[in-house]
Amino acid sequence: MKLVVANESHFKYAQDICDTIEESAKVRGTGIAKRTPEYIQKKLQNGNAVIALDGEIFAGFCYIEVWGHGKYVANSGLIVHPNFRGQGLAKKIKQRVFDLSKEKFPDAKIFGITTGLAVMKINYELGYKPVTFSELTDDPEFWKGCQTCKNFDILTRTEQKLCLCTGMLHDPKAKPEVKKDKVNSKAFKRLRSIKESLFLKRKASPSPSQGGK
Repeated sequence: MKLVVANESHFKYAQDICDTIEESAKVRGTGIAKRTPEYIQKKLQNGNAVIALDGEIFAGFCYIEVWGHGKYVANSGLIVHPNFRGQGLAKKIKQRVFDLSKEKFPDAKIFGITTGLAVMKINYELGYKPVTFSELTDDPEFWKGCQTCKNFDILTRTEQKLCLCTGMLHDPKAKPEVKKDKVNSKAFKRLRSIKESLFLKRKASPSPSQGGK
């Protein structure tokens, strides 16, 4: 298995990457911002992506997005092909793209938003911490990318303050925290269940009739 910084020679994998991301979202039943092959190719071309290959077979992927004139970067689109899951590959890809982010953008805050418990755990182990959306980039282009997510209406209703996703941030200037040996996965699960209960029930409730008492 090779984990390499992607380039134009990997354009042929762009459609596979998009298809794998979309199929994974369907299986999990979660919202996800859709990517196009052309968008993925831009990330491959500028060296802002890491791809995992088993020989010539696509195994996994993650890319870097730059926001706020370089003040923030996001590690997005993490995906492992179903044939290669359960081998710890996601964590290796995340570590490599995290290191690449720090190499290329040493002063930037690194962040991500996700509903995936496994990704939250990996982020936590890398030094991210859960934060409110107000601590993330306010670049409108980033949040515009959420428009293709099925939960976008939640983000809109809360004026871009909350959604089912959890925001996580790594600040290179922050003092490192002493972490426990194990990540408290139950806390992440409870956080997600609270959000689902709050927002999905509210969405399902009938709208109040207009007019007052």
